[in-house]
Amino acid sequence: MSEVQRETMEYDVVIVGAGPAGLSAAIRLKQLDPDMEVVVLEKGSEVGAHILSGAVLDPCGLDALIPDWKEKGAPLNVPVKEDNFYMLGEAGKLRVPNFPMPPLMNNHGNYIVSMGNVCRWMAEQAEELGVEIFPGMACSELVYGDNGDIKGVVAGEFGLNPDGTQGPGYEPGMELHGKYVFLSEGVRGSLSKEVIEKYGLSDGKEPQKFGLGMKEIWEIDPAKHKEGTVTHTMGWPLGGNAGGGSFIYHFENNQVLIGFVVHLNYKNPHLFPYMEFQRFKHHPMVAELLEGGKRVAYGARAISEGGYQSMPQMVAPGVALLGCSVGMVNVPRIKGNHNAMLSGKAAAEAAHAAIKAGRSGDELHDYEEAVRKGPIGKDLKKVRNVKPLWSKYGLVASLGLGGFDMWTNTFGFSLLGTLKHGKTDAQSTEMASQHKPIDYPKPDGKLSFDRLTNVSFSMTNHEESQPAHLKLKDPNVPVLDNLPKYAGPSSRYCPAGVYEFVEEEGKDTRFVINFQNCVHCKTCDIKDPSQNIVWTTPQGGDGPNYPNM
Repeated sequence: MSEVQRETMEYDVVIVGAGPAGLSAAIRLKQLDPDMEVVVLEKGSEVGAHILSGAVLDPCGLDALIPDWKEKGAPLNVPVKEDNFYMLGEAGKLRVPNFPMPPLMNNHGNYIVSMGNVCRWMAEQAEELGVEIFPGMACSELVYGDNGDIKGVVAGEFGLNPDGTQGPGYEPGMELHGKYVFLSEGVRGSLSKEVIEKYGLSDGKEPQKFGLGMKEIWEIDPAKHKEGTVTHTMGWPLGGNAGGGSFIYHFENNQVLIGFVVHLNYKNPHLFPYMEFQRFKHHPMVAELLEGGKRVAYGARAISEGGYQSMPQMVAPGVALLGCSVGMVNVPRIKGNHNAMLSGKAAAEAAHAAIKAGRSGDELHDYEEAVRKGPIGKDLKKVRNVKPLWSKYGLVASLGLGGFDMWTNTFGFSLLGTLKHGKTDAQSTEMASQHKPIDYPKPDGKLSFDRLTNVSFSMTNHEESQPAHLKLKDPNVPVLDNLPKYAGPSSRYCPAGVYEFVEEEGKDTRFVINFQNCVHCKTCDIKDPSQNIVWTTPQGGDGPNYPNM
């Protein structure tokens, strides 16, 4: 769309994404220089709309950014009071004691939070400092400078017809230019993906690895509610079919935040991650907790799991990648928000120093060094072997060897060095003929639910007249390749029922994309064995609208 004429706005720093990383960067920039022009662009209808509750937050990021966050009313109201770890069998459980676990696994001092509300609060702090925040403004393109640098983004383009042509209400959007552009889009962001590929930022790094995290919020019987209790499980129902586990967090107001993570390097294309989550809730321990309660929200998102050895180079001319755009999740802790905040702070400090020195459009190497050698790198380096151990040797070995490795890393060394991941999650998928189909019980409508019913609890919405934001490189691949070879895995790995193979008597099988259902988890972009599906940004404001808790 290079022929489109757009107005431009100039800023010192343009930030894409109002998550913890982007907002931290904006706040820090204004702390350092109140006169700096900073804008944050958020594709959700409001800040926090695309962030579903269900996190235990290490407050070290907030401590570094806003030391007086308690006095300023940050919504960290539920300190962790109790930690539980269980290995599950189909009908029973085994408590894993806390004392042999490395210190980093202790949740003392952490908080159960709604990250949506934390981000809404952070946005208020940013706006008080003078940051401009524009929700409902999806960034659809990067703007390149004459020297191959990135100088801005296109935001706010609306009114395209389904075929991509300009409709009667077409709005071209604007170009927002900055001396530097920060991409804090979250996992597998479309602009970040373009930057990584264009500049070869992953060259020499291990492939990024991912998990699919699915969450529900439940209101339960007050007699069963134990505010501040954190429970993690491993084992059933996944067993040897896939890595992963669950979390159950007792939040405030008799709410329980329940989630299930499936590592996306699973081999069997018949695996149905969403139905594994639904089956999990029928375990006696979980069913007893939820019985008599009601589900009030549902959502899903991919989680970056590659860790230290999978982080790409974080800077290119004019641009820096922040937070989950890089992949800063500490997998055994199931925590990344603290590192996202710290990355935003580090990027802001590097950009501020560069701008004050009269620079622009170059590479912020000081930011990269601060991440790799500072608290983020130290946090991730300690746990770098847990994921590859789990992937290669299974759950039991990862508990033993991974726990031992985390202990030795606590003292600054590892006997294992740095293990490799090897294949991408897409390459890990094997032929359907090598595996048996899995028979999943039908949802009962009380504890377990079908996908489309659950998607309605994400309040997701997409304008149907716009182009589908889920693109196929080759429209023939799903039916001619993925269906016969892999039994059409997109119909199962998507937690929102976006993809289906329609068979009608006397007609060829059709591949249908129900993009209106999409909850922006980006699993399809990651797990498709042919890498034929490309997730792009829809119009601003579209997607999930998760509730204020």
